[in-house]
Formats: sequence, structure tokens, C-alpha cells
Amino acid sequence: MESIYPEEVTIFAAVVLYGVPVAVAVLSYLLGCINGAIATSHLFYHDDVRRHGSGNAGLTNFYRNYGAKCAPMVIAFDMIKAVGAVCLGGYFLGHLLGWGVIGKYFGALFCIIGHMFPVFYGFKGGKGFLVGLSTVYVIDWRVGLIATLIMIVLLFTTKYMSLSTVTAMLCCPILLALFGAARPTVLIEAATVLFIALRHKENFKRLVAGTESKFALGSH
Repeated sequence: MESIYPEEVTIFAAVVLYGVPVAVAVLSYLLGCINGAIATSHLFYHDDVRRHGSGNAGLTNFYRNYGAKCAPMVIAFDMIKAVGAVCLGGYFLGHLLGWGVIGKYFGALFCIIGHMFPVFYGFKGGKGFLVGLSTVYVIDWRVGLIATLIMIVLLFTTKYMSLSTVTAMLCCPILLALFGAARPTVLIEAATVLFIALRHKENFKRLVAGTESKFALGSH
């Protein structure tokens, strides 16, 4: 039976259906590759944060080595790129293709992958907590707020940043489910959290061995 649609329309529809998600994935990944800690250490200290401390390109290692003066720049970099990726996914996938909130999580997931494995920096990036939490705030501020409170309580009681941040992120899929999020949304967030947890495996080893560094404000 001959198609009621012209061949050109069918090809265009296929390009949109498959090409738009690929484009969002690539752009979100590239946004994630812009690492706040690395960029700020280059711009303000003519240095690379990965050469110091734990070697991680994240906020905690940046703060421990350079202090609090430029830490807000790191936070701003990572929050802006997270919001950008969520907006990309939300508009082009959620709005135009009808993916709903799943489109936002799709953009967030690839942004976090870019943050962890940035092509601009030899695939050696951060661990993803700040970016991950920022994306959660954009998608559901209630989950982001509760996760932040969990992190703060654990940080003040245990002094272990790694334990506090990973535990807070592990709560996010559970909280989303409790707030009635769709199953695909919960599963994508769970995958995101798994990436973040795996990036902290060396921290877990040090926690078990009792050699993990404790976090202290004003320690620099």
C-alpha cells in the first residue's frame, strides 16, 4: 500500500525523531565538559586544580586548595551549565517531541557525563554532585531542597563530604518516586545517581579504611 505521506516528509520526520535526541545529547554533553573548577583555577590562579589535593576537578578539592574566595565562581559555572542542559532537553525533547519531564532528565544525564568525562580536559573531570543536584532543583525543587538538607545534616554530623553528597543523591530517585514521578523519570535519575556514586568509589575505599579526609569550613 502506498504511503499517504510524501517520501520527503517521512525522511524529515525520521531526522527529527532521531536527530533531535542525538543533538540534545551532544550539546548537553559539551555543556557538561565546561568544568567550573578547572576553568576557575585556570582563569584566576593560572593553575589546574587537578594537580593538587585529591586530583578531582570538583568544588571540594577546589575549596581545599584555593579557599572560598573564588568558590562561588565554580558553583556558578556548574549551575549554569546544568540549567542549560535541562532547558535544552525540556524544550527540544519535552516540548517539541512530547517527552515531558523525561526530556529534562535526558539533558541532565548527558551534562553529568560530560562533567565527569570532559573531552576538553582529557576525559578527567569532576564527580558530578553539584551538577547533579543543580539539575534536580530545576526539575523538582522539592527534591533538591530535601537532598540539600540531608547533605547538610550529614556533613555537620560526620564531616565527610563524600558520604554526605552521595547519600543525598541516593535519596533523589526515592524522593521522586514518593512525589509521584513517572517510572522512566525515576529510572533515569537512578542511572544518574549511579554514575555519581561510581565516581566516588575511591572515597568509599578511604572511608572503609578510615583515611578519608574530613571537611572543615575555613580550613584553607
